[in-house]
Amino acid sequence: MEKVKLGARPYLYPMPVVLVGAQVKGKPNFLTVAFVGIANFKPAIIAVALGRHHYTNSGIKLNKTFSVNIPSEEMVKAVDYCGIYSGHKVDKSEIFQTFSGRLKTAPMISQCPITMECKLIKSLRFGIDELFLGKIVEIYADKKCLSNGEPDLKKIKPLLLTMPDNKYWEAGKCRGQAWKIGKSFKPKRK
Repeated sequence: MEKVKLGARPYLYPMPVVLVGAQVKGKPNFLTVAFVGIANFKPAIIAVALGRHHYTNSGIKLNKTFSVNIPSEEMVKAVDYCGIYSGHKVDKSEIFQTFSGRLKTAPMISQCPITMECKLIKSLRFGIDELFLGKIVEIYADKKCLSNGEPDLKKIKPLLLTMPDNKYWEAGKCRGQAWKIGKSFKPKRK
């Protein structure tokens, strides 16, 4: 297969789309983010990269808390709105129904199937971005999005993003059980 060089760009396909929440000036604010990922298993650590100019950053740094909300595909318009309009110019505190967990300053979105309440453990600056590492202190899930007590991708219906075309996508079908399907693989010698 012929390979073409594309340069050093953030092409991790697909990227999950989340809404990062923080309390800013006493109000909930939410920002659409696709630069997010699990950074550690135990303790559960999540990494979120935001441009340094974002309104949400000040709330994360002040309160040392934030939320990561996984929206469903039905929420695509509201999700995109939160990425288009800055909290510097638009009050986003009443777009969603919100609730608080034990940290009190990490607003979470009731309409999102999965929400994560996070305590900031570290922030780092890279180029134009700021990376926030948060310890997940609790996860809240809609009962209807669970199967056998665990999150079910088909029921959550998360949004995905591809770049540089900047398009939202739905998740596809299951291709096999992790740590099981590969047992039947037979490597071919070169």
